[in-house]
Amino acid sequence: MQYNTQQKRMPLPEYGRSIQNMVDYALTIEDRAERQRCADTIINIMGNMFPHLRDVPEFKHKLWDHLAIMSDFKLDIDYPYEVIRKSDSKPDPIPYPSTTMHYRHYGRTLENLIRKACDYPEGEEKRNLVALICNHMKKDYMTWNKDTVDDRKIAADLDELSGGRLQMTDDILRLMAERIDLYYRPRVASNNNNNRNNANNNNHSNKKKS
Repeated sequence: MQYNTQQKRMPLPEYGRSIQNMVDYALTIEDRAERQRCADTIINIMGNMFPHLRDVPEFKHKLWDHLAIMSDFKLDIDYPYEVIRKSDSKPDPIPYPSTTMHYRHYGRTLENLIRKACDYPEGEEKRNLVALICNHMKKDYMTWNKDTVDDRKIAADLDELSGGRLQMTDDILRLMAERIDLYYRPRVASNNNNNRNNANNNNHSNKKKS
């Protein structure tokens, strides 16, 4: 048995090995007219894979471009469109961001947010923002470390990432606790209400049965 991984790499694997084999066969046909009929048949089969697009002119043009790519631009036929050239078949590579992160589990967005918070004027708005950042750091840290996270670790990371400009003070810890309480209080109340409703419904059903 021959595995696909052992076969020739396909330029456009989304069409599958069978279509690629048809294109490879078309390259072996010596008669030009027969080769043209084979190419037309391949295009029709490729179009049937996307029936909602096969009659769109732009899509038909794209199919012929794909046929040229799959044949490595060696299929000598009369193309109904001016197909893509080999030099244009690959886009220019997109440069990968070269900036580094101190801690990947916090992410670049959080580091940017910390830098923004450093420039905030002192006041309640800045304290609330720092408390939000610290709670988010704890959540991100817990994603990678299932154990409980010590506030001292978050305080040390905040100090490092902010260059010593942000500190987890007692006031910040209080605001963090208030935010967590505000987040969980509605959920606890909702769960309690659901439990009471379920209990009432069960009592009502039991009375009907008796």
